[in-house]
Amino acid sequence: MSINIGERLRILREMHGLSQRALAKQANVTNGIICLIEQNRTSPSVGTLKKILDGIPISMAEFFTFDLESASKIVYSAEELVEIGSKGISYRQVGSNLNGMAMQILHEHLEPGADSGKDMLTHESEEGGIVINGTLELTVDGKTYILNSGDAYYFDSRLSHRFKNIGDGVCEIVSACNPPTI
Repeated sequence: MSINIGERLRILREMHGLSQRALAKQANVTNGIICLIEQNRTSPSVGTLKKILDGIPISMAEFFTFDLESASKIVYSAEELVEIGSKGISYRQVGSNLNGMAMQILHEHLEPGADSGKDMLTHESEEGGIVINGTLELTVDGKTYILNSGDAYYFDSRLSHRFKNIGDGVCEIVSACNPPTI
């Protein structure tokens, strides 16, 4: 089985929002070499490829194991959402492999009384969501908010935060994080 290095490089470069010129500058190689590799008109040496991947940045292992099919997938059926939750909270994630992806999208269900844990969360991203059904208690940076169906939130995830379903029924949310919190 042959690996299409040019296609892999182009997809990953575009996923990271880089032009060929920007990647060439970050990797300290010529724009022409990026172009030739992506067109499969030349095969880079291991050293050149490593230098280019350091400009994205992504490891050689991630480059060769990255699932191109998932990266170019557009539609996900309900059965394809990946369950990553536990303890009264269902987090159904769009896509199984978020390496190199710019965003994480979740369809969440919090059982009555379920919360994100007694410890406040923090991570390097931004997140937002819309409450589809139910009542959500959201605490961000020491301030508590009550959100109902149709209400939304958006905040810097580096601020300490916590989620709790304070309603009698399931609280349903659609949310997104950028970058993903894998």
